[in-house]
Amino acid sequence: MNNRNINANRTDDPAANPDPITKAPGSHPVGTGIGAAAGGAAGVGGAIAAGAMAGSAAGPVGAAAGAVIGAVAGGLIGKGIAEGINPSVEHKFWKENYSSRPYIYPGTSYDQFGPAYQYGWESRSKHSGKSFDEVEEDLGDNWKSARGKSNLSWDEAKPAARDAWERIEVVYMDAADEDEAASAGEEDEEQ
Repeated sequence: MNNRNINANRTDDPAANPDPITKAPGSHPVGTGIGAAAGGAAGVGGAIAAGAMAGSAAGPVGAAAGAVIGAVAGGLIGKGIAEGINPSVEHKFWKENYSSRPYIYPGTSYDQFGPAYQYGWESRSKHSGKSFDEVEEDLGDNWKSARGKSNLSWDEAKPAARDAWERIEVVYMDAADEDEAASAGEEDEEQ
């Protein structure tokens, strides 16, 4: 992971995050890209299996079409999850709840931990499919460029980043899984 300053493009206003091409508000290129990659991989696998079952010359064409369809669907799913993460809601949640966390010392300002929470939820979106422990070393390496005005070391910030990461998994990822399961159930009923 590179050490660029990710604070430069941060905003608490989701409407102020314009699409780089269309300039439409609320762009989430990271979520879209992650979803497209995952969907494309799933599409290739499904298309290859379908092509192999058919045993026809259309197998490679089916694989290519499956990859495109999977990438588009996956991109839309990834974008939906990223759009579902509202920085204003997350900041409000952590501002109201941070002082009850076991790693917070009495009298500690939210301003010190806010960047760690934001780093956690943004990192979770960027590392879809991986656990916090799998990317913790990279997160630690990049904390200095992400921490903004916080004076916390990575060891001090890590529990807050992990908390925000886990909240995204519970609140947003589980909700997306439930929506996907409900959609699959509706499709089964139609057949």
